[in-house]
Amino acid sequence: MSLELKNVSKRVRGVTHIKNTSLTLHTGHFNVLLGETGSGKTSLIKLMAGLDSLASGQVILNGKDVSGLSAQKRNISLVHQFFVNYPHMSVFDNIASPLKVAGVAKSEIEGRVEEAARLLRLNPYLYRKPHELSGGQQQRTALARAIVKESDAVFLDEPLANLDYKLREEMRDQLPELFAGRGAVVVYATSEPEEALLLGGQTALMSDGNVVQFGPTAEIFRKPKDLEAAKVFSNPPINVAPVTKKGDTVILSETTRWTVSGAAASLSDGTYTLAIRPHHVMPIETPEHPVRLSGRVLVTELSGSESSAHFDMDGQAWVSLAPGVHPYLVGEVHSFYLDPRHCFFFAPDGQLVA
Repeated sequence: MSLELKNVSKRVRGVTHIKNTSLTLHTGHFNVLLGETGSGKTSLIKLMAGLDSLASGQVILNGKDVSGLSAQKRNISLVHQFFVNYPHMSVFDNIASPLKVAGVAKSEIEGRVEEAARLLRLNPYLYRKPHELSGGQQQRTALARAIVKESDAVFLDEPLANLDYKLREEMRDQLPELFAGRGAVVVYATSEPEEALLLGGQTALMSDGNVVQFGPTAEIFRKPKDLEAAKVFSNPPINVAPVTKKGDTVILSETTRWTVSGAAASLSDGTYTLAIRPHHVMPIETPEHPVRLSGRVLVTELSGSESSAHFDMDGQAWVSLAPGVHPYLVGEVHSFYLDPRHCFFFAPDGQLVA
């Protein structure tokens, strides 16, 4: 089973929402669309699902051109971030609704609904109405409806975005198991890089209606092909600054320089853009973080077991994300330390060179 996009694009009143895109998505893993709000994830899903018309190109599902078919005529399921259930129906009837439309026998419907409800722990609520459920139970109902249909393709458009943190973590862990072995192409849209990494599989990085890189999730996280891709796959935002390489030395500022090693050592002398993710910039010096930076703290945040500090370094806005609680004072100059092993170097045209 596969879902292939051949040179698809979308335009609305003369404005391009999806630029010329070609992708082939397979079963057996999650296919993640990763990008900020407004990057085109939902627009691309609507084209795949047949909810919006193509300006150009083809959508091939399981070897069949479905470009001209409506969503109702494609064997697909779609789960939104909002809890879309029929309010007048019980949970059982909500889950069973696509099977009833397809004319499946009553005895088979009961078995398939009960199995989906068991997987999503909905059995105690099968005869309640959606308004009697929590948000998490309502979203699990929508997921059960997607599973029970046994679709060729399942589109999950930020399905966990409106759940509380604990439930989101729990369901994120459960999702790969729910869809394993079902033979469907699963497409999952998210704005969270961490979520993409946890789901694994293949990821398409999206920016401004364009797929800027596609491949195995862990691979493109470790090696973004250009600066735009690196920016998409980083939250908090990746730290960026111009640097000069001279001999075996990288010069970030008058007071910050270090001896280059690894792939960057072979770069020609000149000016590059350095980028490093916030979790490789620490507030304390360690053997792995020997390169000292200095910046005025602008904003601090404590989230769970991590502390972040946004700081100004010679006009560059940088972020440190470190485990533990750290005593930052807003407005004061603080020392930070980066790990040079995790620096990316980009050429003036934005392409990764080391």
